[in-house]
Amino acid sequence: MSGHGNPIPMSSAKCGPLTGTADVPGDKSISHRSLILGAMAVGETRITGLLEGDDVLDTARAMRAFGAEVTDHGGGSWSVHGVGVGGFAEPEGVIDCGNSGTGVRLIMGAMATSPITATFTGDASLNKRPMARVTDPLALFGAQSYGRAGGRLPMTIVGAADPVPVRYTTPMPSAQVKSAVLLAGLNAPGQTVVIEREATRDHSERMLAGFGATITTEDTDEGRVITLTGQPELRPQTIDVPRDPSSAAFPVCAALIVPGSDVLVPNIGLNPTRAGLFTTLREMGADLSYENAREESGEPVADLRARFSADLKGIEVDPARAASMIDEYPVLSVVAAFAEGATVMRGVAELRVKESDRIEAMASGLRANGVEVEDGPDWWIVHGRGHGAVPGGAICASHLDHRIAMSFMILGMASDKPVSLDDGAPIGTSFPIFEPLMKRLGARITRSDAG
Repeated sequence: MSGHGNPIPMSSAKCGPLTGTADVPGDKSISHRSLILGAMAVGETRITGLLEGDDVLDTARAMRAFGAEVTDHGGGSWSVHGVGVGGFAEPEGVIDCGNSGTGVRLIMGAMATSPITATFTGDASLNKRPMARVTDPLALFGAQSYGRAGGRLPMTIVGAADPVPVRYTTPMPSAQVKSAVLLAGLNAPGQTVVIEREATRDHSERMLAGFGATITTEDTDEGRVITLTGQPELRPQTIDVPRDPSSAAFPVCAALIVPGSDVLVPNIGLNPTRAGLFTTLREMGADLSYENAREESGEPVADLRARFSADLKGIEVDPARAASMIDEYPVLSVVAAFAEGATVMRGVAELRVKESDRIEAMASGLRANGVEVEDGPDWWIVHGRGHGAVPGGAICASHLDHRIAMSFMILGMASDKPVSLDDGAPIGTSFPIFEPLMKRLGARITRSDAG
């Protein structure tokens, strides 16, 4: 059962060419950070193009609970009247972050250096996910955490009354961990330093600088060293959220495997720490081009055009690229099923602790639909069957994971037999318009509760 309603069984069947323009929602990572940093600024931040999926709406509710004035003006236009760094009020109730690991981990960081206490929970999927990766570094600032066995939600964070600055090397490539530490460092004196051995998406660094924080990034022998000077007065911003490359991945990948397709996905954020999927697809032989390249709100943006690609080839994906495409491996595995030869994905242990064990979820579903998959602790290999050779016909489990659910719906669009899903409700957490958008392009998606 999903965290935001009853299960919605869905099915996706082989379709004709997908054509037209796919206006995907705003970037989820930037949407979360816009609300949180807006709440920590002094004055009014205006946001357009905010992703209005369940995950981001949960973060908006959380910022209200911490004392910020968050207003929905309609059409993706929002405003946030912030309370300043260190100005969070203690929430009266439990903070429910639904399915969002990004939301809960960033919010924990933002409040951990204020002398307040907050309790966090989420849906069944989020409550299984590890939080020690965030609470361990937050403890270095002086925050205390009390949760379930294994460092899991529900969890109460007691913020540090007298925080100290921290120097922290992230033990795994995680933008969520890095961002939580930087947000905590905002209300600590002196300089907080985060060292990444592998660079991850840098939206937090870009946006902190935009809001007026003093932050530097240097590539050294240790890795990427990010230094933040604490206790700034953040300035409110006007933010135009670019479209989400992780959401764009679904219409793009569908177009590549459905014969005759030609889909334009405009205004996509192409931050180099996020664009690994598109590089990988082109290496596989995808007919994927960038048009009208430009910069908006400090982020590189372009329009993506994806056309059917009959001669996709399996490749070994560069493990160094994993951090820049970690959320896109599930849908990449779908494209790999229609390629000739093996697609090898290594260095992806992080996939096992996402909303679900994404390697196991995709491997099981692909096998059920006639695709051979091998997998190990931090790797998996999809043995492609080539264009038009995936049998399909199985019912797959979404495991309360939006990206798993959408990936299997893409699989069905080019398989011989329809691919079904036990629950499509989690799609609403990040891509609430996925179903109507794909149908407008020509997809054949049905749900059992239709009518």
